[in-house]
Amino acid sequence: MGDANGSAEATGGRPRRLAGARRLPLRTVLIIVVVVPSITFAPLLASGMFQLSSSWRAEKAQMDLATTIVGAPAADLFFSLDRERRLTAEVQATSSGAARDKLAKQRAETDRSVNAFRPLATLDPSGAQEGLTDAIARTARGLGLLDQQRQAVDAGWASEQKAFDYYSGVIESDLAVFGALAQVDHIEVSTKAQTLVDLFWAVDMIGREDAVLARGWKKGYLTRDEYGLVADAIGTRKHLLRSRVIPSLTGNESRYRTLPTSKAWETLTALEGRLVASGVGAESDRVALREVGPAWRASVETATEQLVELLGVRLENVSRIGYGHANVLFVLFISISTVGLLALGLVIFTSWRLTSILRRRILHLRQEALELQERLPDVVARLGRGEEVDVDAEVHMVEPTPDELGELGQALNLASRSAVRTAVRQADQHRGFQRMLQRIARRTQILIGLQLKKLDELERKHEDPEVLEGLFDLDHLTARLRRYEENLVILGGGQPQRRWRKPVRLLDVLRAAQGEVQDYRRISIEVEGEPWVAERGVGPLVHVLAELMENATSFSKPMTPVEVRAAPVSRGIAVEIEDRGLGMEPEQYAAANALMQSPPQLDVMTHADDVRFGLYVVARLSAGLGLQVELRPSAFGGTRVIVLLPEQLVVERPRAVPAPAVLPEEAAPAPTGPQPLPQDDPAGHRPPYEDTQLPTRSRGRAMASVTAPAAGPSERDEAPAPSDRRPLPQRVRQANLVAELRVPADRDELADQETWAVRDRPSRSSATIGAFQRQSRRRRTDDASQPRPSGSPEPGSPTTED
Repeated sequence: MGDANGSAEATGGRPRRLAGARRLPLRTVLIIVVVVPSITFAPLLASGMFQLSSSWRAEKAQMDLATTIVGAPAADLFFSLDRERRLTAEVQATSSGAARDKLAKQRAETDRSVNAFRPLATLDPSGAQEGLTDAIARTARGLGLLDQQRQAVDAGWASEQKAFDYYSGVIESDLAVFGALAQVDHIEVSTKAQTLVDLFWAVDMIGREDAVLARGWKKGYLTRDEYGLVADAIGTRKHLLRSRVIPSLTGNESRYRTLPTSKAWETLTALEGRLVASGVGAESDRVALREVGPAWRASVETATEQLVELLGVRLENVSRIGYGHANVLFVLFISISTVGLLALGLVIFTSWRLTSILRRRILHLRQEALELQERLPDVVARLGRGEEVDVDAEVHMVEPTPDELGELGQALNLASRSAVRTAVRQADQHRGFQRMLQRIARRTQILIGLQLKKLDELERKHEDPEVLEGLFDLDHLTARLRRYEENLVILGGGQPQRRWRKPVRLLDVLRAAQGEVQDYRRISIEVEGEPWVAERGVGPLVHVLAELMENATSFSKPMTPVEVRAAPVSRGIAVEIEDRGLGMEPEQYAAANALMQSPPQLDVMTHADDVRFGLYVVARLSAGLGLQVELRPSAFGGTRVIVLLPEQLVVERPRAVPAPAVLPEEAAPAPTGPQPLPQDDPAGHRPPYEDTQLPTRSRGRAMASVTAPAAGPSERDEAPAPSDRRPLPQRVRQANLVAELRVPADRDELADQETWAVRDRPSRSSATIGAFQRQSRRRRTDDASQPRPSGSPEPGSPTTED
């Protein structure tokens, strides 16, 4: 706590919390690494693509308007109105039938041009050039008066000048449409389109001259106003051609630079010069015209055709340049879009690929760490089983790379090797500790065996009740100490050395386990039927049951009983041990049952403070023997333990079993003090005992509830005994034990095999023990004076039976 607080104070507390809050998972960090460049690059690419797409769409729309959508109908309307203006002037001047027929045909052609132009009034202005919609609207309004003007001309209501002004005004509106169409976004196209507009104005100027002169050829003169119109038109046309059109001709248009020097243009220029010269200095209101009408007409038509041809060439060039630039924008748009998308995809793919590789390598390192985490317990388990472990074979080396992750992998290799080496070293230490623990426990067991032997000698030697009571207590404590030493051997990885060569009755096994419990008087045993236990399971089963009975008595109140019941079941034999203590919590039951299912390779040092240390011993022995142990809550509030003996440990009753020695009714001793209920009586009633019966002692057991057999018939017949007293019982070792539980007489086997039996707590009175000693001495004195049959035991001496 001190280090944590000091560390928190050193860092200020808040920065550490912020660092923890800002800590992101690896997947999130890698996704951010991929997304941030993509998000940064995508808007730039989208903006460039949008600008290119907008420019391409705008120029494409403008070129479509200038060439096909608006330009073609406006050009047809221009030439139709120009021709109709001249024919209208001729009709007004001559009123001949031929002129009217020509005018009628031209009007029909003009109507077709008008019908093609009028739908432009509803044109969407969103993509049109600036001013185009207004110019189209003015032209449409002027065309709306066309029928009225024609009627006035036909009826003679309209003067020549008024008709001329009308047609010239509509043509100017149409030329304004061309001017608006020339305003495109591309500078080169806009410049060339402006020259195209100048050509249209030059044609219009020639048309104006032709319309005014058409009125004067018949009359032979022009008024001063008409002369002014012609002079202005001539000057404007020359300015346009010389100053704006001719200098801008390039490429295939260069051949038209010689246009003013052609024969038709020279004739036209000469006629115009004479006309202008005739009006200069004249003081009258009229300017005389010479009879050059046919020559003028021929030159005008030729010059107009040449200008129209130049218009077509220029329009084709403008269209080629405009559409070419639009196509360039489109190609650029497609190229940049493709390259941009490919670049974006490459950025995303590269970033994702790199992050995937980085994440894969990190996950590989993580997997190596997890495998190490899974391998270490397996290595420890194998080491616990005594197997040899090769450190180099167990450690999976990560291939080093010359980068930071390679350094991390190298560190992981070192950590893995260090961890496995540490596990091997700790396992060696653990095995050494287990061997030392077993060696100490075995030596202690030898000492315990010697102590039991010494106690047995002292019990046979001393007859003082107080001394015997102390010896009996020591004998009982020594038997319990032997079981505790066996616990150390089992927890140290060894096995108890007590072995049996014959099956044993389950009741005797339960009584033997009861005899190894300190508070054995509280335990009541009830067995259904007469099952027998196989010889290989007797020792471990006694140990398991003794530990469970010990726990039951230790964790319940001193005066409450502990019930032990055994009965055959479908899968073997079930033994139930039920106490009336406080029980355990549900999670404690679950932990205990899990321990029984898979006992760990226990390090005794790590569980030295566990109050239920015997459960580990039970789990070890049960796993080796195949027992199923389960702890449940009891209906009395305590714990109910169910031990299931498998069918492999249950055997049939042996055919020849030596019956235990039974005293005659008159010589059967009765134990003093409180005794456990006999288990042979299913009702649990205590059989009546005579007050004169005394308990006998078996070898190494403190006042066990067994008695020695009475003397044979011959011995009783020969022994002089007064009729007013009964003979005292002899103390015979293991007299009331079944043959399978008796210990051989050979003292050398005590190191590996020790006997056990059900014992009562040594709580008899001194007077009873003293009476037992006096009667024993008197019986030995009487028997010493009489001969004994061969093979009969000496009174008061122990017998050994296998």
